[in-house]
Amino acid sequence: MRAPLATRLAVLFLLPLLTTLSSALLAPAHARADVPARHVPAATSVLAPPVAPDDPCTSKDPAVCLIRQMTPEERERAREVRLRYHQLLDTMEQVADRMHEEGRSDEEIARVLVAMRNEAKDITRAGMTPEAVEALEQRNMKKYGNPLGPTADQQFMKYGSWAKVIEASNRTSAAVDKELGIPPRG
Repeated sequence: MRAPLATRLAVLFLLPLLTTLSSALLAPAHARADVPARHVPAATSVLAPPVAPDDPCTSKDPAVCLIRQMTPEERERAREVRLRYHQLLDTMEQVADRMHEEGRSDEEIARVLVAMRNEAKDITRAGMTPEAVEALEQRNMKKYGNPLGPTADQQFMKYGSWAKVIEASNRTSAAVDKELGIPPRG
């Protein structure tokens, strides 16, 4: 079930603050202060030019096709939304590390991360156009029977182990990231 729009928008605007705070709150006591933060290059030099709406899209990923039809301003907004999504995935990594330190099972960690990832998708979609959200949700309904994506059990069936589900929970679509000029994860 999706959160009310007002809640999702409030969370979306608070994400940079929440991500910063979560780093401090979730960092293990022995974390090193000299570890550099992830750097994402500026958008201006890495975004590909938009493709004309009547040009056929050769990508198998419908999200890439949508991005290619965006104006430069829309692409920049999409990039900002994608960066927020990456920030949420950074937080997920910290949660996984903390849960491992606490001795939690891979299954328990995987279930938490899959739920967090789906919630992150829902939150970041509040900053997207209704058409983009609809395209993503249709793809996920067709593929997983859920507008936000796969369940933990579906991921386990695909990967065969909870450890691999944990790994997969932090990967992103390399094609979408590349299209928006963001280094892919995992």
